[in-house]
Amino acid sequence: MTTAEIVSATETDYLSQMAMAAERYANRTAQREKNRAVLRTRGVLYADEPERVEKRLARLGVDWSLAMAIEKTPSEPMATAGSTLPLPPESFGSNVLGLERLIGRNNLTPVAFLEEGSLVARSVGRVTISGPGGGHGTGFMISPSLLLTNNHVLRSKEEAGRSVVAFGLQAGIDGRPLVPAVFQLEPQRFFVTHRDLDFSVVAVAERGAQGEALSSFGWLALSGAQGKVILGELVNIIQHPRGEPKQVALRENQIVDVLDQFLQYESDTELGSSGSAVFNDQWEVVALHHSAVPKTDADGRPLSIDGTVWTPEMGEHRLAWKANEGVRISRMLQALHEVTLTGTAARLRDEVFTARAAPLPVEGPTPPAPAPSLDGAADGAGPDGSGAYVTGGTVQLSVPLRITVGVDTPVFRAGTVTAPQPAYTPAPTPAPMLPAVGRVDGSAAAARDLDAALVSLRLAEVRPYYDRAADLAARDAYYAGISTGDGKELRRALTALLEETHSPRPKYKPMLLVYPWVDLHKDGKLRSIYSGKPFSAEEFIRADAAVEEARLARMQELLLHESTMGPAEFEAEFDALEASMSFNCEHVVPQSWFAKQEPMRGDLHHLFACEVGCNSFRGNFPYFDFPGFEEVVRDDCGMREDVGFEPEEGKGTVARATLYFLLRYPGLVGDAPGEFPKNRLPDLLTWHDNEPVSEYEQHRNAAIAEMQGNRNPLIDHPEWARTIDFSGVWP
Repeated sequence: MTTAEIVSATETDYLSQMAMAAERYANRTAQREKNRAVLRTRGVLYADEPERVEKRLARLGVDWSLAMAIEKTPSEPMATAGSTLPLPPESFGSNVLGLERLIGRNNLTPVAFLEEGSLVARSVGRVTISGPGGGHGTGFMISPSLLLTNNHVLRSKEEAGRSVVAFGLQAGIDGRPLVPAVFQLEPQRFFVTHRDLDFSVVAVAERGAQGEALSSFGWLALSGAQGKVILGELVNIIQHPRGEPKQVALRENQIVDVLDQFLQYESDTELGSSGSAVFNDQWEVVALHHSAVPKTDADGRPLSIDGTVWTPEMGEHRLAWKANEGVRISRMLQALHEVTLTGTAARLRDEVFTARAAPLPVEGPTPPAPAPSLDGAADGAGPDGSGAYVTGGTVQLSVPLRITVGVDTPVFRAGTVTAPQPAYTPAPTPAPMLPAVGRVDGSAAAARDLDAALVSLRLAEVRPYYDRAADLAARDAYYAGISTGDGKELRRALTALLEETHSPRPKYKPMLLVYPWVDLHKDGKLRSIYSGKPFSAEEFIRADAAVEEARLARMQELLLHESTMGPAEFEAEFDALEASMSFNCEHVVPQSWFAKQEPMRGDLHHLFACEVGCNSFRGNFPYFDFPGFEEVVRDDCGMREDVGFEPEEGKGTVARATLYFLLRYPGLVGDAPGEFPKNRLPDLLTWHDNEPVSEYEQHRNAAIAEMQGNRNPLIDHPEWARTIDFSGVWP
């Protein structure tokens, strides 16, 4: 089979696509205005869904804590290396610049951005259809043999058969036109079209009219992975507007809405740019441009640029428009993947998903690229659910037991090592597949986390430690509408508020989220929550980075034996690994009580700096208040016996953190032997009363609210502790 068409009753000419785009645009008016309001008042990190924002940050090589640190740090426009931040040159890397650029703090970008854009543009060509219904559009190569454009540009195999694509149809640096290379389209080898998603994929001849090699123009490697673009981000479009020489709309196009299948953006693209590639700042293709959203009169009729009712006879260039729409690349890939093909056509289609990128002509090695995955798909998962796949910057290992390991990049993936792939592929030679085990560079992953944590720490040195007036205003707004008349209703209202506002929900990574800012005291030191001993934040950051590197190395050894171990044995080995290589961080509600599950594990309200010795001494014993005459095991960290653990320091702080946890996760802990029983509540309330809320806790509370959205009511309103009816928080 060499051709396929996914049938739809919808007409596929441009007017129909335009009408449907206009209808979608109109139906989303309220949501779009809400998006704009958030972008205007809070910024790009808050307009989209938290999960999408987190994935976007992970793809840029940064995390939420670093984003918050940069956002809250005062600007210094004349700072080193062009940064708006007070950072020394060694702290200012491409991840910081990319994040500043994303959130609008800095418009600078490395010059390589233009160089890579020039390479990417080589794969974009003008499509010309001769004969009846002829005209121009834009298309771009997505594999060594296949070109992607719109269905309304190439509606049928017959139409594609009388069409060509011209690469290099543009002006040179001297302003004079270059001689384009013209290639015949070959739908007899491959042609797939989709009317609803408005795309067509067609084969291109290997040689041009003058013998040019198609391979010399490369292709754009597509990825269905999430995190390529978010609401409010500026995108770039390389196009042939109205069939004119190649042009680029550079960072003038803002994403204003994200639909399930489409992106809508406001830009300077011209009609006739149908089939153009829409890129993010990393030159990854995020959408296939396909339609304008026209301005209309009261009757819904499209208007021309002079305000009169537009008719097709006027030409598309006379149409007035207010926005543009593109098909999400992940949805296009999914639809292409689902088409049933055989023989040569199947092989050509598979190249879109399997063609590997060759090194770009830049210094330094380029790792092999992964095959694109679809949004929500499990890359490399076997039919039985075994294997490994990537989701949101972590590695999920299924054996079928699933264990989450905090590794950003590189990652394990179905027997290969994958890394971010360049957008442009200048040659068709596939890179060899590399074995996963023994090749993941744990030291590089730990080093990236270390660098990010140290940048956050440097920024903490110039940030105001605690703004009391601003925090009081934020507190009052947060609890507006909460009634304190009834203790049971107060508990229920607080539980609902804490869950609703817990967004985003960061994963457990104390070196990035706890030490550089959240848990700092006013003197810039960390203090162990149980012993009160002071430590420098950098000391704990570097120690945890070393532990992370060692854990990753040991994980590779475990994976070597994964196939010979059952789920229980693998889980036991993994738990033993974590226990033997601990971070300097304490969960006041022990992880074993909630099986190390998120969001509890990464909830910052109950995470505190704590040296490994104190962490081990407490173990998972519940808190207990020992009478002075009791014979107990004593340590600098506190007292311990079979009935529980009493810390030497921080009783009020850990009491309020534990009470927060009980409110946030009612019914989760307390029923199993050794967990927190109801009869220990008076101890917590006594500790809370005896040690008032400190400025350190207020700083923590405000910092955590920045990072995960919710607050600790026991810090904000200590007087509520005796009003809240806690009886409903136990199972």
